[in-house]
Amino acid sequence: MLNGVGHDDFADRMIAASETPNIKTIEANADVPLLAATGVAARGAGKVVNPHTFLSISASIAQVNNIARELGKLDPDNAKTYTANARVYGKRLRQMRADALAKLTKAPNADLRVATVHAAYDYLLREFGLEVTAVVEPAHGIEPSPSQLKKTIDQLRELDVKVIFSEMDFPSTYVDTIQRESGVKLYPLSHISYGEYTADKYEKEMAGNLDTVVRAIQESGT
Repeated sequence: MLNGVGHDDFADRMIAASETPNIKTIEANADVPLLAATGVAARGAGKVVNPHTFLSISASIAQVNNIARELGKLDPDNAKTYTANARVYGKRLRQMRADALAKLTKAPNADLRVATVHAAYDYLLREFGLEVTAVVEPAHGIEPSPSQLKKTIDQLRELDVKVIFSEMDFPSTYVDTIQRESGVKLYPLSHISYGEYTADKYEKEMAGNLDTVVRAIQESGT
């Protein structure tokens, strides 16, 4: 089972070098609509896509359906079960999104400008009709210099960004400084990729993300 859009390219090389190079693989993101990469990730050669589809309700449902369909081809006797399970899970995710949207009395104002610290949340924010104005992440694993911080803060002011969505596990000194100096409101989101796995981990953390985005929209006054 592969992500298929960049997160696990190493797996293709491992499979090719293994004793079973022709083993059947399933790409969860096959035919899933993709967004272009932004921020540091966009600096690669050629067309670079944003691989964080798992942070989207719509894309996650599409991936679940892809997996169920391909498993059904490999295991026809249980194809109906895979399909039924995918439908049940998809229904739960759709309801989660509907519940979140129902908390908003009106759509976000088109003037609401948001930024992210990690170029991962474009898919999630699209669920609410929000476009990411800026990505202010530093290079991975590198503590930003004072000049880089100043540049980021100046950029946020110039773009009139009101809200920043950060990552819960991102270094707090970086985001705290940005919030203090720029005056924007900061809302941490889960990347849903840290900590121990449980069967309901995705739903719990995605529900938390949806609630956070709703709160950000409500508190922005738009």
